[in-house]
Amino acid sequence: MSITSDQLNFLVYRYLQESGFLHSAFTFGYESFVHKSNINGSTVPPGTLISFIQKGLQYLELEANLNEAGEVSIGEYTPLSSQDMLTRDTPELKSIVKTQRDQVEKEKVKDKERQREEERQRERDFQKESRAREREPLERKADNGIKPMDEDKEFAASNHNGGSKSHMPGNYALIPESQVTTLTGHTSEVFICAWSPASSLLASGSGDSTARIWCVPGGDVGTVKEAITLKHFNRNKDNKQEKSKDVTTLDWNGDGTLLATGSYDGQARIWSRDGKLRNTLNQHKGPIFSLKWNKKGDCLLSGSVDRTAIIWDAKTGEVKQQFEHHSAPTLDVDWRNNVSFATCSTDEMIYVCKLGETTPLRQFQGHKDEVNAIKWDPSGNLLASCSDDKTAKIWSLKQETCIHDLVGHSKEIYTIKWSPTGPNSNNPNGSLTLASASFDSTIKLWDVDVGECFHSLTKHTEPVYSVAFSPNGEFLASGSFDKCVHIWSVRDGSLVRTYQGSGGIFEVCWNKDGDKVAACFSNNTVCVIDFNTGRVLR
Repeated sequence: MSITSDQLNFLVYRYLQESGFLHSAFTFGYESFVHKSNINGSTVPPGTLISFIQKGLQYLELEANLNEAGEVSIGEYTPLSSQDMLTRDTPELKSIVKTQRDQVEKEKVKDKERQREEERQRERDFQKESRAREREPLERKADNGIKPMDEDKEFAASNHNGGSKSHMPGNYALIPESQVTTLTGHTSEVFICAWSPASSLLASGSGDSTARIWCVPGGDVGTVKEAITLKHFNRNKDNKQEKSKDVTTLDWNGDGTLLATGSYDGQARIWSRDGKLRNTLNQHKGPIFSLKWNKKGDCLLSGSVDRTAIIWDAKTGEVKQQFEHHSAPTLDVDWRNNVSFATCSTDEMIYVCKLGETTPLRQFQGHKDEVNAIKWDPSGNLLASCSDDKTAKIWSLKQETCIHDLVGHSKEIYTIKWSPTGPNSNNPNGSLTLASASFDSTIKLWDVDVGECFHSLTKHTEPVYSVAFSPNGEFLASGSFDKCVHIWSVRDGSLVRTYQGSGGIFEVCWNKDGDKVAACFSNNTVCVIDFNTGRVLR
């Protein structure tokens, strides 16, 4: 039996992807040409690399335990540490097994001696107790009852009154699986989802080389028609279609008539709402991580592993300008207005650029590790960023250093979101809030006026990959790899609604009316929660 380098590369790529190291997975897959392999990912079970390694270690362990006759005697099998099996050869492992067996034999002898001594002691104690009982007066024997402990009384009282309050459920609505309907179609993990800003259409992007457009009915959730499938294929050297791998990002334009998708093949595509391919944008030399329409809808902005950002003419599909400021993969892009934008990268830098300008308007340096996400606030005056250095920062074009350094998370911060409140927003009377989601399983809400955390949301038990504010800014939805969608009150930080699915969650988003939350899962499904009733469509 043998394994090819392509097969091994694919297993490593899948391991990174399943472990949540999405940026590393995309970069490794691109450099090792995983997207050019002929391996059907849907036939490879999750955890295959770990299983493969474990079986190899088990074989090494078995080989080290063989005796001279090539057999393992019952009761003599000696387990070895994974550290030893990874760092030592077979003769050394056999020596370790022999040493451990000799030590086990010595311990057995000692155990037998201890057992004999304990038996002798129990016999002596029994004889003493027998003699003592013979000397006790009869009335002492009659008074030999057992008094109940106070704790037992309290326990009995609590059972009588309905149980202990420490086990009572919290004041939030737990949405049961019986109220869930499955949206099927994708055959691999669903990485991204987004509602149309103008209708009830929901788009999703997956590792199966497709995006899908679902028509979700208004009001209470009901039956959903079969999705429109947007197939992402390339032409190979023989002019045959081949899958382009993961759909990594997608975004609707402002009036919901066009959907842009970015793919692992380095191509961006523009589709009509009814699924017709309008344009294929070819210029990037690596996977596209981020894709955004400007507010006017005439330009599309993309960021790629090839270290560049591109502004495209949405009508013609031509490149308006390519920006080559970063020295490492571009992870996120975000428009400030219709002509200027920001980019961030694994090179720890943030650049603010403008269409028509060849040098950045501003460069922000301060993070100590790769910058995962950037977002402009509704007014376009403040830029938030988050990083693997466990901090989020708030910047202004008026100065080179950050206004606030938001410290509090204990692990990498994966994403950030601004509330749709404050100046130039739809809720101008609300106070502006920044939410940060981290691999430490928590979400923090920050008062950006003073740069302090006013709520730390701690109900998740695994890394949090996505957060989204409701359109009115009163609620925050979060999705985690603990398989839970939580909906929180921004005002007091309380958990008001929760749903547990059957896969890790990559993305959550609200519809335009604020009555539905969509979430995409690692088990190939998308779910929609009706926030008004708690009923769920999945």
